[in-house]
Amino acid sequence: MSEKTVLLAEDDASIRLIVNQTLVTAGYAVRATSSPEALERWVRNGEGDVVVTDVYLTDTPIFELLPSFKLVRPELPIIVMSGQNTILTAASAAQHGAYDYLPKPFDIDQLTDLVGRALNDAKPAQSPAAKKASPPDGAGAAVPLVGRSPVMQDVYRIISRVMNTDLTVLIEGESGTGKELAARAIHDLGESKTGPFHSLDLATSAPQDVSAELFGTEDAPGIAFDRQATIYLDEVGDLSQEAQTQLVKLMREDGGARIIASTRQPLSALVEAGEFREDLYYRMNVVRIEMPPLRRRKDDIPELVKAFLIRAESRGLAQKQVAKQAMDLMTAYDWPGNVRELENLIFRLAALSPDATITQRDIERELRAESLKEQGPEASLESEIETLLHRYVMADLLKGGDDGDKIYQSVLEQVERPLIKLALSVTSGNKLRTAALLGVNRNTLRARMGVLGMTED
Repeated sequence: MSEKTVLLAEDDASIRLIVNQTLVTAGYAVRATSSPEALERWVRNGEGDVVVTDVYLTDTPIFELLPSFKLVRPELPIIVMSGQNTILTAASAAQHGAYDYLPKPFDIDQLTDLVGRALNDAKPAQSPAAKKASPPDGAGAAVPLVGRSPVMQDVYRIISRVMNTDLTVLIEGESGTGKELAARAIHDLGESKTGPFHSLDLATSAPQDVSAELFGTEDAPGIAFDRQATIYLDEVGDLSQEAQTQLVKLMREDGGARIIASTRQPLSALVEAGEFREDLYYRMNVVRIEMPPLRRRKDDIPELVKAFLIRAESRGLAQKQVAKQAMDLMTAYDWPGNVRELENLIFRLAALSPDATITQRDIERELRAESLKEQGPEASLESEIETLLHRYVMADLLKGGDDGDKIYQSVLEQVERPLIKLALSVTSGNKLRTAALLGVNRNTLRARMGVLGMTED
């Protein structure tokens, strides 16, 4: 087999060098440049078997060149790299016929594997004839998905691949993770964006209301299932058996509208419990997107906070800044209510805080108030611990016997271990600062971590 040639375009000299050396080691010939003009010349001259390029070469967006590349070399696979890891970047790459999109920073082996797959494929992942122009200027304001974390990059990549198809999509994730935002992004960024987007909240609607809205009644028609429409079924696991049967029939007859469904509980478990039709589950589960909880994408919290502050200001609220300690606290918190909880907190502080800067004390006060609200007016840390002891320890105490010391030591360790973990997360693992926060000696902290089986890592 003859040696394949990679056309590499990257204006960062260090990245260009590393990628070049890696691809050469993998057995490819490489022609590297930082010039968009050179890349365009090579492509037009029929050189190269695959292109690996950054989104921006000097001041030229690669998306301005891709249409001409595809016109003269429709079979040429093009891999786009970008440090601007937003959903619009992934969408633009797909819409302009790129073979795939690779967010920076990336594992160099990942790029090598991707180049190999691109060369082995008989044709590009998507036909250039199916591509549309890039999203209109200002579209970013209408796309509320925010985040550059690896788990969000996976979400963006799937959205970019399905937005111009009519495949049924199932979006799973906890409440507040942004399932409807992902559904709207699929609709708004795809070819069906000119059609209507119908959203039905199945968790709060009565079964008869859902059936009437979906399928109509004698007095009023239901949703028009035309080719340009997108039907978003929020919390599809709450559909009544009757509505499930009607929906199966509709999907079997191919009504034309695209179906995007979401659920906070795995549908597979509902199928096993006999609460959800198996045939409907398989019709829904064509493409699956998992919306990650905020605790798995904490690196996105500063960017989310910034976006919410800008949105709050656009609604007439005062401009606010966030102190570093406040941001650190928000990043350390686990956010059981996910992105929606974070958004509500920022809007509340933007509206009620009298100062221009949101402080750590502001965040502590709001989180503590929210926790107490959920627990009830008489709740406290001590009362909550007492409730947990009733749940997990009462049975052992009722047994009696000689295990009192073991129970006591076990409870202390189960409280001490998460306390140390929490303090370490606040200080990013700094043992000296953690010991100071907890009011103990550093050596004492290390000794207790050893006793509790907590590694230095």
